[in-house]
Amino acid sequence: MVNRIYIIITLLFFVTACKNDKKTDHKTVVKHNQLTEDEKAEGWALLFDGKSTAGWHLYNYPDSSSVWKVVNGELYCNSKEGKGQHGDLVTDKEFENYELTFEWKLSEKGNSGIFINVQELPDKPATWHTGPEYQLLDPTHMDYPIETKRSGCLYGFAPQINAVEANPAGQWNTSTIKHSNGKIEFYLNGRLTAQADFKSDTWKEWIATSNFKVFPDFGLATKGHIGLQDWFSDVWFRNIKIKTL
Repeated sequence: MVNRIYIIITLLFFVTACKNDKKTDHKTVVKHNQLTEDEKAEGWALLFDGKSTAGWHLYNYPDSSSVWKVVNGELYCNSKEGKGQHGDLVTDKEFENYELTFEWKLSEKGNSGIFINVQELPDKPATWHTGPEYQLLDPTHMDYPIETKRSGCLYGFAPQINAVEANPAGQWNTSTIKHSNGKIEFYLNGRLTAQADFKSDTWKEWIATSNFKVFPDFGLATKGHIGLQDWFSDVWFRNIKIKTL
């Protein structure tokens, strides 16, 4: 009798544990590249649907076949891809006042970035001739000791406001860009890393003393395309979402 009771209790414990495991697994399932009902109500929109590059095109080459591909729900740029044209990917639309969030990861020693306020013009051969950059840099990259080039920086202008280490190669990071009336804030993994006012005299002085001073239209616009950089290393993006402010 005792043995039967022990067996029954053991079986009940096993069944309950299995049910709890299933519940836990169900709770931890994350659906990427989708909006929650709350996000929809708040006005968020997807810039990447997880299935295609719809809404994006190669800078200054809208009809070209790009090396940017969608792999396993991730927007992936293979730096060694020989089929297709290399170059930065930009949004079809222009944006002005917004909050942008996205997740990204790099290959080892990787280097990439997000450009904002990009002016797509035939006489501007690159996105960075007009658009300031949110820097993405793997901690093992040779430029990492340069404080103005670390992830989350407004590339080339100022070190991180709050020191934040990007996650190692192959691991996801979360970034946010807030852009309102020319004022920007950059966040990396939840911490503020950069601030600037593109309408201020300080910003003009920063440009005048930087390597970008040779590009007369750099950093002047407060509205433009958003760009993803193709820069000699593999980079992945997902959950790219934007909300108009």
